[in-house]
Amino acid sequence: MAVTPDTSDPRAAIRQGSMTPFQVAAVAVCVLICALDGFDVLVVAFTAASIARDFALKPTDLGLLFSAGLAGMGLGALLIAPLSDRFGRRTTLLLCLAILCLGMLAAAAVNTLTELALVRLFTGLGIGGGLATVNIVVAEYATDRWRNLSISLMSLGYPLGATLGGAFSVYLIAAYGWRAVYVFGGLVALALVPAVLAFLPESLDYLIARRPAGALTKVNRVLARLGRPALAALPAPLRAEAEAGASLSAIARPPYRTRTLAACAAYFCVMTTCYFFLSWTPKVLTELGLSVSGGISGAMLMNLGGAAGCLLFGFAARKAGTRRLAAAFMAGLFLAATLFGHVPATPAALLAATLAIGFCLYGSINAMYAVVPPIFPAPVRATGTGLAMSVGRLGAVAGPSLAGMLMAAGWERPDYCVALALPMLAAALCLRWVAAGEPAETAAALPANASAVRG
Repeated sequence: MAVTPDTSDPRAAIRQGSMTPFQVAAVAVCVLICALDGFDVLVVAFTAASIARDFALKPTDLGLLFSAGLAGMGLGALLIAPLSDRFGRRTTLLLCLAILCLGMLAAAAVNTLTELALVRLFTGLGIGGGLATVNIVVAEYATDRWRNLSISLMSLGYPLGATLGGAFSVYLIAAYGWRAVYVFGGLVALALVPAVLAFLPESLDYLIARRPAGALTKVNRVLARLGRPALAALPAPLRAEAEAGASLSAIARPPYRTRTLAACAAYFCVMTTCYFFLSWTPKVLTELGLSVSGGISGAMLMNLGGAAGCLLFGFAARKAGTRRLAAAFMAGLFLAATLFGHVPATPAALLAATLAIGFCLYGSINAMYAVVPPIFPAPVRATGTGLAMSVGRLGAVAGPSLAGMLMAAGWERPDYCVALALPMLAAALCLRWVAAGEPAETAAALPANASAVRG
């Protein structure tokens, strides 16, 4: 293997190059993990009727199961995702898959509501940590030209996994009962472990920034798979990478404090509005006169519109500007939500508005996946992203709950739709304080003699 005599950082050349088959495979594995997460998040919804019948559960009991999973996801993003800044992206993903596998298999063996709720809380840790870490891996492995599209494909994995998982669940429940659905999910998580081991080595950003034992050897292995020459020594890290520590305190200090607060506020606002529509749209449609199948069709149209929105964002963000396009999608969701509140209660008008909501909704969530990770240096990237996502989970709980209270208080459709769409304008405003890149004074590399590490 050829060895370069210098210690220049190869990451810039890789980011500016074209996607290699190795990078495509790495992104594909992340899409599969995201699809598994999408299935795992909705598995309780798929099996709720069967579980309620077997355990004689009340609606409030099912609400506990849904809340347990969401709580676990928030804790996973806050507590599990930062581990990838200390122990590596690959190691953390393997841990999350192990949690998913054990949690899903354990759910198939429970006998009480309390046991199932605890298992769903545990499984949520893996989902929340996995989503945040996968987001980081895709952002770090993809090239500049294809990063936004790669993140969009990762986002599409979530509804794709939910859709395919729902189809498999119908068959498995009919043939073997609801416990088979959880066994299926556990086995899929287990099957993804060798895929991660084979196609997803540790990221260069982590290895160069954190410099674990054997970092140079691992960097050269990755470079070989990228078709690039090996290095004689690790390159100097960026000053921001050297100064940042892998802890929450690091992102609470300047220059990251403002952007951290802005990212958390934006995530909270986006998830508040998005989870209101994701949770309540089928119910609202049926109350407005559509059949149950019509309400489900509305949810499917929302996913279809979301797929189009994600792909448009992926193709257009590089030319239009990531933050600018993100703000446009967020403003678009406000307008689409307002429209949904005022259109006549006819199937055509309601479903058209639902399609528009899905287009902007999933585009906005995808935008957060693209905007947030780059604002943090590699040593705290997962910590900052995980914190923002965990705050977003609070919004995911607050949105549907607030909607229920407003409806119970007698608010009409135009009023509660506008009220719950307003957070999207606040999210778009928050993007003003979410820096797109490192400040010039912190992006400069440290002197080579201060940080070069030789094999």
